[in-house]
Amino acid sequence: MELLTQEEYKALAAGLALPNGAFIDGGYRPAISGRTFETINPATGETLADIAACAAEDVDIAVLKARKAFDDGRWSRQHPSARKDVLIRLAKLMTRNARELAVMESLDSGKTIYDCDTVDLPETIHCLKWHAEMIDKIYDQVAPASDDHIAMVVREPIGVVGLVLPWNFPLLMLAWKIAPALAAGCSVVVKPAEETSLTALRVAELAAEAGLPRGVLNVVPGGGAEVGEPIGRHMDIDMVSFTGSTVTGKRFLRYSADSNAKEVVLEMGGKNPAIVLEDVENLDRVASHVVNGAFWNMGENCSASSRLIVHKDVKNALLQRIAHHAKQWNVGDPLAPETRMGALVSRAHFDKVRGYLEQAESVLLGGKAEDGFVEATVIELAGNNVALAREEIFGPVLSVIEVSGFDEAIAIANDTDYGLCASIFTANAKRAIRGARALQAGTVNCFGEGDISTPFGGYKQSGFGGRDNGIHAHDQYTQLKTIWIDLADDADEAVD
Repeated sequence: MELLTQEEYKALAAGLALPNGAFIDGGYRPAISGRTFETINPATGETLADIAACAAEDVDIAVLKARKAFDDGRWSRQHPSARKDVLIRLAKLMTRNARELAVMESLDSGKTIYDCDTVDLPETIHCLKWHAEMIDKIYDQVAPASDDHIAMVVREPIGVVGLVLPWNFPLLMLAWKIAPALAAGCSVVVKPAEETSLTALRVAELAAEAGLPRGVLNVVPGGGAEVGEPIGRHMDIDMVSFTGSTVTGKRFLRYSADSNAKEVVLEMGGKNPAIVLEDVENLDRVASHVVNGAFWNMGENCSASSRLIVHKDVKNALLQRIAHHAKQWNVGDPLAPETRMGALVSRAHFDKVRGYLEQAESVLLGGKAEDGFVEATVIELAGNNVALAREEIFGPVLSVIEVSGFDEAIAIANDTDYGLCASIFTANAKRAIRGARALQAGTVNCFGEGDISTPFGGYKQSGFGGRDNGIHAHDQYTQLKTIWIDLADDADEAVD
């Protein structure tokens, strides 16, 4: 889809009708308390809308409606092809309203319209269609049998699930979760990030238009303590899938232990290494990959290449090329199609990233942070034992660490609490495979997530309990049941 002009995007923004209520049982409603919170355009500081500030009592109603919808089978017991048809219609409606959604996403999050229009919306729609098409193509199993029995192993939807979203990819992470959950037949209660609630609410409205039954998809906006924790502790939610920070993710394990031992799937932080060895052949191409991995989405990406672990023999030459490519990552108005880096999502997050930059002793490139925007920044570190090397900055900051060889590079790459993604650049295929096997990460040789067909999740404190994407994503929203059928003839079992 061809990009519009900045003026055309601004005209679309001016004409948007922004949602402001919780979406529960097929329609919008205010919070029971009547309270609201402001959602802010981080690029301008202007208030976009006053959104229903929900709390535990609103979560209770959403879960009640979701449970009723699940138990009466209006969705959970529909034929798989019927569920597929509804999700395909939703994908078509989102395609029809893609520009509206892209502009809404950009305004709410600070993300560039370039990324929203050319990456996030197409991938969100593709994710919905991919999982929709999987619905009637996943087969159950029959265990090895004797003549006297049949043992079937079947998947059943797990029930009511809570889906807790991050603010960095509001639409795409919504799709990553609702697509397999709805495909499996679950009813869902979604908590969007407080900073970015608009598009989740709009998608729920489109889902109802597509024919999704009432109560199956509910969106409850609000804060973590007010909505996230009640979801985690709710006795009638069967499973929670969370994407966000490691600190918050761990809380859901405690919530589960303190309530009904609900299943929990966590996709959390990353401090992802990109290793560049001395035998690499095309430094310019490597530099392009590293820069894209570090600065895409303003570095607000759990899979961002935030640590460049580079051999001393090629470091200077690579940094020269990185500086050249980084010039293309300009900061500006998110609604200008030529802008590559927009505003960080909130003033609080901007202050956090700026605080990390103030700790940097050797800034090789960039470093400017002003009015919610941070330019592409490269810093050099003396080693891997400082906060800038160990903590997730979640901003456009690339840390450079020099090494002398393969083993040292692997050791430093693995010396982290995280294990989400990693990359290794070398001209030696055996070295590349040895390195990929040695790296403790869920995805290797990609700064991002692979594609919809490959499972995404992490090792160590980057992930727990399951994987997003691929067929594997369906597993977390289902449970297995064994159905044992005894075929023995009663006469054969008679005792003389």
